[in-house]
Amino acid sequence: MPNNPEIPTGRNGRDDDEWNDFVRRFEEERAYGTEGPAPGPSSGPRRVWPRNLALALLAAGVTLVVLKYTGSSPYEGAAAPDRTASAHSGAAPAAPAAPAVLDTRPTAPLDELFPAEVKGASGATFTRLGSKALESCTEPDSVGPRLAALIEDGAGCVGEQIAFYKDDRNNQFNMAVFTMKDQRDALRVVTELTIAFDDYQVAVQAPPAGSGLPALPADSGLVQAFSGHGRVMVVALGQWSDGRTADFQRLADGMGPLQGEVSRRVAAHEGTG
Repeated sequence: MPNNPEIPTGRNGRDDDEWNDFVRRFEEERAYGTEGPAPGPSSGPRRVWPRNLALALLAAGVTLVVLKYTGSSPYEGAAAPDRTASAHSGAAPAAPAAPAVLDTRPTAPLDELFPAEVKGASGATFTRLGSKALESCTEPDSVGPRLAALIEDGAGCVGEQIAFYKDDRNNQFNMAVFTMKDQRDALRVVTELTIAFDDYQVAVQAPPAGSGLPALPADSGLVQAFSGHGRVMVVALGQWSDGRTADFQRLADGMGPLQGEVSRRVAAHEGTG
């Protein structure tokens, strides 16, 4: 898949100052030799994850990547990371981390997070075809081994919720909402996934049975966007109805109203909006 330099970057959310400070501190920690976990082989049942990544762009609140994927629908119904530290002459020891402040409030109800319809400013309508609360945030058919390890390495996750949408032209969109127990984990996970831009970790689900939409092939194009809202990470994914690997700028722009509405509802529930 060719690189697409037209994919936009931007910010999403109102916590830019906190986010920027976190990213700055994260980069300083990496400079002192604490490396992020390297991807490892998964064990047990797993989906087929994308084989190639064409492009990724880093922004303060949003990451868009173009990649290949395959998946199956969840609507019918991990290897631990290696951590190595290298000594740097004259480096000051890292300050002890503040104790976690856990927030185990329940996740928002599915219908509150994922409206039945979302209308964009251009007149396009997104229709929800399925939604589900998963049993955990680390199910192998939902996340890759690296993301599962990142979640387990922190305070854990309250829950993951997913939804499947289509627009008027049968383009396909997935939404995944991860609610962490510690807000710092949400920031850390989004940052790790952004920096490791060549390691795709959030699964694209196939259309629900009876939707009339095809399960797109493994070489279909995809855009993906991350955003953080307090303790919550929102992941939006979109692909053209024909799976073409072109016009990613337009696909990302078209996905914006859906991602924005779900993010707005997350922020309202979490009190960060």
